[in-house]
Amino acid sequence: MDRWTQIQLFVLTADLGSLSRAAEQLEISNAQASRTLGALEAQLGTRLIERTTRRMWLTDAGREYHRRCSAVISELAEADSIASAEAMRPRGVLRVTSSVSFATMHIAPALPEFLKRYPDLSVQIVAANQYRDFIEAGIDVAIRTKEQEADSGITVRRLAETRRVLAASPAYLATHGRPEAPEDLKKHKMLVYNLAVSPNELHFRREKEECSISISSALDSNEGQVIVAAGRAGLGIVIQPLYIIYDDIVSGRLIPVLEDWHLPRLTINLAYQSRRHQPAKIRVFTDFLIERVRALDLEKRWMTFAT
Repeated sequence: MDRWTQIQLFVLTADLGSLSRAAEQLEISNAQASRTLGALEAQLGTRLIERTTRRMWLTDAGREYHRRCSAVISELAEADSIASAEAMRPRGVLRVTSSVSFATMHIAPALPEFLKRYPDLSVQIVAANQYRDFIEAGIDVAIRTKEQEADSGITVRRLAETRRVLAASPAYLATHGRPEAPEDLKKHKMLVYNLAVSPNELHFRREKEECSISISSALDSNEGQVIVAAGRAGLGIVIQPLYIIYDDIVSGRLIPVLEDWHLPRLTINLAYQSRRHQPAKIRVFTDFLIERVRALDLEKRWMTFAT
């Protein structure tokens, strides 16, 4: 038996006035309890408890040892309680990274409600379109559009799925016409997000049909907001996820084209370091975002143009 169990057994025995009842609480046998108490007394070199078949009592050394050990157990219980309360209470700085577009359109607008719920938290947002080793950078939660992280110590939770669509301004379509088939895109001005996987190669699917088209860009950028602004200005056809251009499509600033053809979908994930005891700030933030996406039915919008 370890020393802590010996002390627990001694204090319980003294408090309950019974070695057998103390053994029952610690879920050990009476024989094991007797050996444990004997081992403690042997280590201390003194008797702590005198007992007969009818009663038991503390020696002078036992009374003093009980007083001090009870104080230690009480302090430890209080420390455990404080630590548990702190673990459950979101506080401190929450560091989040995501693309510029997602941070601007979907994190920043949600922060007033989030911080109202958790006033002891502050939020730091690192907006970046290129992925980085966010653990080394001290980031708590990364929002990314890829399925897996290379590090097996990273937990990935699915937030939503989004469709990628092609769209252009009414002015552009009035001047250049609508593409009727993927091949037609070769004749159009394309606005390309250059951090996408194979940005100048588009893979389309329509029911059982599949095709791949190589395109050239009239403009490419590493920032989706630049692409969308150029699209609104009539510069060409954008290729963007619906979570970025949903409002533009609903308002009519951009009009979808080739709607019956589908590009590979994107999964938006929440990634954070895997830990046995997850900090409360990470848990409440990831739960909050998932709850928000569900409450606003955002995935339906981002997949089907639903209003």
